Amino acid sequence: MTFKPGRKGLPTHRRAFLGGGLAMGMAALGGDATAAAPASPPLAARMPDSMKTLGGADLAYGQPSVHEQAVQRLAHPSTAQTAGFAIWRTPLQHQRGIITPSGLHFSVHHNGLPDIAPDRHALMVHGLVKRPLRFDLERLLRYPMVSRIHFLECAGNSATNALSPTAMNQTLGDLAGEVSCAEWTGVPLSYLLNEAGLKEGATWVVAEGADGGSHARSLPLSALLKDGFVALYQNGERLRPSQGYPMRLFMPGWEGNVNVKWLHRLEVTDQPAYTKDESGLYAQVLDNGQIERFAFHMDVKSVITHPSGLQTLPEARGFYEIGGLAWSGHGRIAKVEVSVDGGKSWALAQLHAPVLDRAFTRFTVPWQWDGKKATLMSRATDEQGRSQPARSEWKRKYAMQSFHHYNAVQAWRVGTDGRVENVYA
Repeated sequence: MTFKPGRKGLPTHRRAFLGGGLAMGMAALGGDATAAAPASPPLAARMPDSMKTLGGADLAYGQPSVHEQAVQRLAHPSTAQTAGFAIWRTPLQHQRGIITPSGLHFSVHHNGLPDIAPDRHALMVHGLVKRPLRFDLERLLRYPMVSRIHFLECAGNSATNALSPTAMNQTLGDLAGEVSCAEWTGVPLSYLLNEAGLKEGATWVVAEGADGGSHARSLPLSALLKDGFVALYQNGERLRPSQGYPMRLFMPGWEGNVNVKWLHRLEVTDQPAYTKDESGLYAQVLDNGQIERFAFHMDVKSVITHPSGLQTLPEARGFYEIGGLAWSGHGRIAKVEVSVDGGKSWALAQLHAPVLDRAFTRFTVPWQWDGKKATLMSRATDEQGRSQPARSEWKRKYAMQSFHHYNAVQAWRVGTDGRVENVYA
């Protein structure tokens, strides 16, 4: 049989069949195939409101949607005894990519935020150098720069889990939000130090900030020459005040406190200065009573961002994606394992590109939840073979009051009602 196409490409016999079938169906329902269909509302009435009028005006500096106003940094409660000291944590439970928006990047201030005019600020390089130098901002901006994506983590991140005898039921941001990841752009310190000329015996550098407390830390010269740089930009724009505007020291993978903000002085010396912070607060006490000083690198760590603390799974069972972030101050992430049974069994998670050196790495694993109680955990291993310890293992190493560099496995308990809470496992 030969079919001749109709007006819209359908064979004429098929068009007739469809028309006849429609009439037969209407008749079977007691209707009249020739009767007029009910009038539909006008097309405009069925459009969403946003399509009926012109939109609003844009802003000179783009802002998040008003519908995302709940996604903000989390402030640590302040007291009169800690005037000038402030902690603002990143809401990691809302982050999906590896780059933390500048406005959500965590910050810790020991002496408040100084208001520094860039045209009156300068960086001095002096001490064991042949030519003491002074760099104002205009001069620094003329030097070749590097751009690198790196995480930054406070040494005291996750202190609650390290110190509290019972697991606190808080969000991920509250528990571990003193870590973020951004693109940092600035001038390698090797350019500036080599221009100044290093004298024999130079082995350390004391970096000092221009804040009210003259925050200072001692760093090995060799490490600064290899990796250190003066950061002037974050995520493509000039540093924000809470990140050290107009310039800060940046040491990839090292504890946040050595990344001195509002940097104004680099003194080259032959020994550490043993400043207030490095001799006290940022010195770890081991379980045997010995002191662990100058433990610069942040160890390998991971957190499940979803599902996580104080979230609720919308359905009592079914398919979910477990996802999170991993990082290490010693290099790239090699693998992340995920457990849904409290560590009895582990499955390899997928690592999503890019997997960068000393940066956040995103991981995911599919999960078919049966509606029963579950304990979710993630365990990261870096390219040097370092893996996260269990909480009990970490606690055995350090004194009861120690909390810096806490990198134990984080666990979340999912109840039968879908609610998620922090647990120790």
